[in-house]
Amino acid sequence: MHRQTITTSTNQYDVFVGRDILGNLKDYLPKSYRNILIITDSMVNELYTEKVVANLPKDAKVSISVVPSGEASKSIEHYYQLLTDAIHHQLDRKSLIIALGGGMIGDLAGFVAATYMRGIDFIQVPTTILAHDSSVGGKVAINHPEGKNLIGSFYPPQAVLYDIDTLYTLPGKEKRSGYAEVVKHGFISDRGYLEDIWKVDLTQEIDPNVMTDHLQKGIAVKAKIVEQDEKESNIRKFLNFGHTLGHAIESELGYGQITHGEAVAIGMLFAIKVSEQRLNSKLPYETLYNWLSQNHYPLNLPAISTTQLVERMKIDKKSENATVQMVLLQEIGDPITENIPDQDLTNLLKNFMRELGS
Repeated sequence: MHRQTITTSTNQYDVFVGRDILGNLKDYLPKSYRNILIITDSMVNELYTEKVVANLPKDAKVSISVVPSGEASKSIEHYYQLLTDAIHHQLDRKSLIIALGGGMIGDLAGFVAATYMRGIDFIQVPTTILAHDSSVGGKVAINHPEGKNLIGSFYPPQAVLYDIDTLYTLPGKEKRSGYAEVVKHGFISDRGYLEDIWKVDLTQEIDPNVMTDHLQKGIAVKAKIVEQDEKESNIRKFLNFGHTLGHAIESELGYGQITHGEAVAIGMLFAIKVSEQRLNSKLPYETLYNWLSQNHYPLNLPAISTTQLVERMKIDKKSENATVQMVLLQEIGDPITENIPDQDLTNLLKNFMRELGS
C-alpha cells in the first residue's frame, strides 16, 4: 500500500494506491457517513459496484446512479439528472458521493458534489490508468459541445482510493489512453522516468510492479505541481502538455470518437514539433512517434479542418485574449507556456497534419 498526502491552499487529502482497496473500502473513508450516493457508469457498474456496496458501512444508506459509459455522459443533461437523483435520495451536506470509474465519472461526479447544496464531500475511486491523473488535483467539470471541460470548478476530493486490481480488466484502448498521461508526466518532469515508460509494451500484460511504480511517480509529479498552484494560475498549466490540440481533436470529432489519451498523444507530438520550431529544442519526436505506433495509437486522423481545430484551440481554457497558449518544452523536464499567433499556429498545424498523413 502506497500513500501520498496532498496539501493545497484549500484542502488536504490522502491518495492510496494498492491492491484490494475495494475489499476494504470502509477502512479508507475519511469520516463517518450515513447517506452515500455511488455515481458510476454502465460498464464499471457491472464490474465493481456490488463489491463497493458490500464493503461500505452497514449502517449507511447507499444509493446508486448509473450513466452510460463514455465521454458523451459528461453533459449538462446527465449532470442535471444526477442532481435530481441526489435530491430524491435525500442527500444532505453531511452526505458523501463516491465517484466510481474512470476520468469521465470522476469529473462528472465531482462537479455534482461541488455544486449540490453548494458542495458536499466526495471521494475518487478510480478504475482506469487515465484516472491516476484526473482523480488527483480537484478539477471537476462537464463538457460543452463547443469545448471540453468548459463548465467546471476546482473542488478537491476527501480521498483518492486507487485499487490497481481494477486495471487488469481494461481493454487495450483504455490502456493506451491512460499511458498517454503517464508519458505526459514523464515529459514534464524527468528523462529517466520517461525512458523507463518507453520500455512498456502495452500490447502485452503489464507487470503490476512496473505499472504501480509508473502510476505513483505520475501522481507525485502532479501532486508537486498542484500543491504549488491549485487553481492553474501559473505552473499547473504545465500539466496540459499535449492537451491544447488533444482537446480540440476530441471536441471536433465528437466526444467518445477517440479516447482522451489517444487525442493527447497526438497533441504531444504536435507540441514537440512546435517546441522544436519555436524554441529550437532537441526532443525525441521520432522515439515518441515510434512508441505510439508500436502500441497501436491511432495516428492517422480522419479529415479535419485546420481552421476548425484552431478555433477550438482558441476557446481552450488556457487561451488568453483569444490567442492560443501552448505548453512547450525547452527540454525534457523544462516546460514553459507560450502564446502562438493564429497564422503561425495554422501553418504549424497544417504542416504537422500533412506529416501525419491526416
